[in-house]
Amino acid sequence: MADKRLDVVQALLAPPFTVRLFTTERRGPLTPAAVRKLVMRIGQAAGFPFPVHPHMLRHACGFKLANEGHDTRSIQQYLGHRNIAHTVRYTELTPGRFKHFWKD
Repeated sequence: MADKRLDVVQALLAPPFTVRLFTTERRGPLTPAAVRKLVMRIGQAAGFPFPVHPHMLRHACGFKLANEGHDTRSIQQYLGHRNIAHTVRYTELTPGRFKHFWKD
């Protein structure tokens, strides 16, 4: 039984094994251009009236964290911003962020 498991592990690690999460049909790396095109096509298929690009996913992450109430410094660290001014955008544009500051 142990030999059978070893064979399975070796088969999984045998070429063309890759450590990449997303690959092409040929198991090669996705280029930045291929990712941009893929995200753009997904946006078109979803019916968005504007062009979609991968950096929008980063912005969506920042807005989600801000809307959940995470503090600005934590978001800054998570997104890797050197300047807090770049992170403040996410908290400035969240209208419900201070909704529950004061309770009756």
